Amino acid sequence: MNSSRSADPRCPGVSRRSFLLDTGLGFTGLALAAMAGRVQSAEEEPAHHTENGTDWAPPDGKPHFEPKAKAVIWIFLCGGLSHLESFDVKPELNKFAGKSIEDTPYAKVLKTSEKDIVGGNPNHGNRKVIMPLQTGYKTYGQSGLVVSDWFPHVGSCADDLAVVRSLWTKDNDHGAQLTWHTGRHVREGGLPTIGSWSCYGLGTMNSNLPEYVVLGTPTGDCCGGSWTHGAGYLGPENAGVRLSTDPGNPLPFLTSGKDGSTREEQMAGLSLLGKLNTISGIDYPNDRDLRARLKSYELAFQMQAAVPETMTLDQESASMRKLYGMDEAHCKDFASLCLTARRLVERGVRFVQIFHGGGGGGAWDAHSGIKDNHTTLAAQVDQPIAALLKDLKQRGLLDETLVVCGTEFGRTPGAQDSGRDHHPQGFSAWLAGGGIKGGVAHGATDEIGFHAVEDRHYITDIHATVLNRLGLDSRRMEVPGRRRLDIDHGEAITQIMV
Repeated sequence: MNSSRSADPRCPGVSRRSFLLDTGLGFTGLALAAMAGRVQSAEEEPAHHTENGTDWAPPDGKPHFEPKAKAVIWIFLCGGLSHLESFDVKPELNKFAGKSIEDTPYAKVLKTSEKDIVGGNPNHGNRKVIMPLQTGYKTYGQSGLVVSDWFPHVGSCADDLAVVRSLWTKDNDHGAQLTWHTGRHVREGGLPTIGSWSCYGLGTMNSNLPEYVVLGTPTGDCCGGSWTHGAGYLGPENAGVRLSTDPGNPLPFLTSGKDGSTREEQMAGLSLLGKLNTISGIDYPNDRDLRARLKSYELAFQMQAAVPETMTLDQESASMRKLYGMDEAHCKDFASLCLTARRLVERGVRFVQIFHGGGGGGAWDAHSGIKDNHTTLAAQVDQPIAALLKDLKQRGLLDETLVVCGTEFGRTPGAQDSGRDHHPQGFSAWLAGGGIKGGVAHGATDEIGFHAVEDRHYITDIHATVLNRLGLDSRRMEVPGRRRLDIDHGEAITQIMV
């Protein structure tokens, strides 16, 4: 039966869904509308006939194969963390510091073709004079993973990390921030993010919180803006919902009683809005924006109780707050985001996206003064991220929660005054938890970190790995009329999987 319109001439325009929505009273009708918008099963949604003659239906909320992870925490460092002085340390930079790359055994790296790099000169302004490392480094754990001195706390978690050192991306400008999240550049418009694909495929694990939550300040409008946590053609119901860690106002767009109304009055108002929208829903059963709006009213009301409780971090023990660095001025703000992320996945949120250094091109964009810049910023995130991993692990949640930490590109081996320029030809990210091997360094750049040369991975391979660990096959989620290229899908990095 087609759920949009009835085939019965005695009931023109009436479907099972529209009947429930139209006859539902008050808030009950609103709840039914939200449920209909949130869970669209193959039974209720019509199959679509595709060009090749096959039938397609939206995901039914079930994984395609056995998942290794239930939730994802996606940490993004805006602006471009130096891979050379974080998780792919290159001692050769000290050996040849002050020399032109052309005067070293590595002159060949400048001649390597990078025809796929866009947004400027692949060598980015001829930054050829090698800059030495701006910090020290050491090995950690039984794995002997090398991590720079800017990340000692994360280094202490080395045996839980899988570092991918051979990433590359097409974009030489900060449009790469959107590429990191969607696989495409900002000039190609808003497309589904990895968070939206995850939630589109599996739906929610709770009824009181969004399935996709965004924490921190996202990248600026110049570089993707809201598209970095949007859903594109998957519809607004799969987009990220921004929450604030301000305990007094965690829902700045929705505060109960803000206008002096009581809870009962607000319920009545939301019920009326829901009723009016369900009436429109009968006339426009396939309006995805309307369906998302119906869902949002029910969810918004539930969130008024669930979100403040989740964001009340003083419920945590003093020792837990200390672990995250909540009592340290330099990292308190990011610590609150990481601790909130744990509380969210603990309560069934599917995908938590944390931004650090957002706005404009991003705080990590160290074209000058990289030593001071990265020293300061790394101190803000190092302890909280490590605490998140340790906290999840001791609660038994790390095995089912996949943590990803990345950035849009690396920084050049050559100097740009006292900084390093953008570098898309080779950089790093790490993963931990849910179905990922620990203590692994996969792939490699050359000796000075210029090009990814061993087991090269385009950034969508990270996306494919995340979806795989969630039990999803991206090709089985393709939307008719929205053809994706192979590079958009990526290939799961099986070498780092358990």
